[in-house]
This record gives sequence, structure tokens and C-alpha cells, in this order.
Amino acid sequence: MRNVIRTHLGITLMAMCSLLLYLADQVHAGTFNAVDYGALGDDSTDNTEAFSACLEAVIKAGGGRMFLPDGIYQGRIIIPGTKNWITVEIVGESSPTPVFGTIGSFPLQNNGTIVKSLSKSGPAVISAENSPEKLYMVFSGVNVVIRNLDIRTYDNPGIGGIDLKYAAQCKIENVSINTDTYNVEASKPTHSSSGLITPAINNAASTVLRNVVVTGYHTGITVNEHTDGDNIVVASNINGLVFLQAHHASRFARVGTYRNSHHINVLGIHGFSIEQMNTEQPGEGQTNTQNNWQTLVSDINDPQNLGVGDINYWVVLGGKGAVDQFVKIGGTSIRARRIGAAELTH
Repeated sequence: MRNVIRTHLGITLMAMCSLLLYLADQVHAGTFNAVDYGALGDDSTDNTEAFSACLEAVIKAGGGRMFLPDGIYQGRIIIPGTKNWITVEIVGESSPTPVFGTIGSFPLQNNGTIVKSLSKSGPAVISAENSPEKLYMVFSGVNVVIRNLDIRTYDNPGIGGIDLKYAAQCKIENVSINTDTYNVEASKPTHSSSGLITPAINNAASTVLRNVVVTGYHTGITVNEHTDGDNIVVASNINGLVFLQAHHASRFARVGTYRNSHHINVLGIHGFSIEQMNTEQPGEGQTNTQNNWQTLVSDINDPQNLGVGDINYWVVLGGKGAVDQFVKIGGTSIRARRIGAAELTH
């Protein structure tokens, strides 16, 4: 009897182990490690071809995750266009340290998973293409998920950080997009580069941004259709958020806008709301000849009155504290209210 019980238990344990191994394989079946395709996080190798080989495998499998272990990876990640609805995830091993501020001088850290390009022109560090195939009009069918990455270019960049204009959908979470320079010390951007461009599709579109920091670009975030954001920081850009023409409204919960020339710039008819716009502008003695371009020109720049929006704001002047100052250029259909005010203040 004991031998029978032992045999039965042994078979049961073997079956359980086999099941667990099967389930583990299923969990990781859709994960493709970029290192297995030749990527090296040594801060010198151009990994563009390795990234493309890995993404080709992801798309061939009908979607999946490209995984990047911690390291500094040079090169571009270019997501090919597809005629099918698929999800492509680009995920780093650990969350980045978002280094930004309103005063001082601090070096950026080289921890976590960093992807950077030093190219002077061409595509962004990460981009979604609409070739070789498209799903709808000029848009690919890809849903891009980017998580736990530090995306870098260089001071006064000629290229963008992430460009998903031709993607169908996206979710970006725990991502820092910067110019490898502490934002207070950033040079004035002279190229029309954007840290992040969201998908421009208006059919079945979905853009979700969580815990995203963008610093040092001409435009921090170019906002297209259906954008929903929370815990967003745009700092030391010419324009923090730029709202383009959109059929559908966008919503932001908390947005930190610091040391931008224009915190919000409206270039097309766009409905939007910002539940809490926490802003700080440099005070006396907090700029110099290199960074005086970071002096505030406007909180909202909408000279053609194209925006339709609601904003709750809180303004801090460096070295002084909270102040009731809010500068609108145009924006007659944008209602701005200081937090705690009984009525609209601007």
C-alpha cells in the first residue's frame, strides 16, 4: 500500500512540475530578449539592426514583448507598419530615475535601461512606421506599449525621442525622455523636435500616458487624438504641451509644467481638460545667459483661439512661492481657474 501511495504521489508531483513549467513557458512565450538578437548595452554598439531583428520576430509571432535588460543601448528602435491589429511592447528591466528640477546642477544617472541615439537627423529614437503595410489610411495597426525606459538624445537635439504618429494606439508608462542633460542647464532647442508625439489616428484610437517626463526639446509632448495622461512632467522645453487639430478630446489629470517658454501651445481645434496644472517659473537670479530662454512667456499660448478647455492651475514663482499669476495669450474658449478659487480667474 505504501509503495502504491508513493508511486501515486510521485506521479502527481511530476505532473504538477510539468504543468508549472508549461505555464512558465506560456508566460514567457511572447517575450523576445533583444540580447538574443545581438543587442549590447555597452553604450557604444549601434543596435539598430539587432532591434529590428527582434521586432521582426515579435511581429511574425503576431505581437509580443521586446525585452531590454539594464544597460545603455545606442541605436534606433523602428517598429514596422502592419495591416493587422497587434500589440508590440518595448519594456526595460527596471524603472528609470526621472532627473529634473527647477534649480541647481545635477548629473543624469546611467542606471536602468537606457536607449539613446546621437544621430543628427532622421527618425526619433523610437518610432512607428507605416510601411511596409498599413491598417487604415496612413496608419499602422500596431498598439505600442513602452514601459520602464530612459530615452535619450543630446543637448539641442535634431531628432525626437518617441514618434508614434502612425501607430494605432499606445500606452507609455514609467518613461523618461531627455537630452542627456539636466534640464535647467539645457541649451535653447533650435530644431523642431518633439520629445513625444502621440498617435494621430481618430478611429479606435487610444493613447494612455502615465509617469512620463520630457525635458529639453522644442516641444515636450505633441498631443493628437484621444490622449489621456496622468503624472506628466514637461520641463525646459520651448513648448510643454502642444495640442494639434483633433476630432476627439484629451484629458490630463496632473501635469507638472516647469521652465517652459510656453507651458501650453494650441495649434489646432482641440478640446481638452487638465485637472491639476502645477507650474513653476524661474524667479529672480534663477536664469543665466545660457538658460534665460526658459523664462516664462505664457502659460497658455492660443492666439487664434482654437482651444476649448478647462484647466485648474497652481503657480509657483521660484524663490518666492505660490502666486496668483497666469498668462494667457488668446485662449478665449479655455477656462482657467486657480485651485481653491470660487470662480474662474482667467
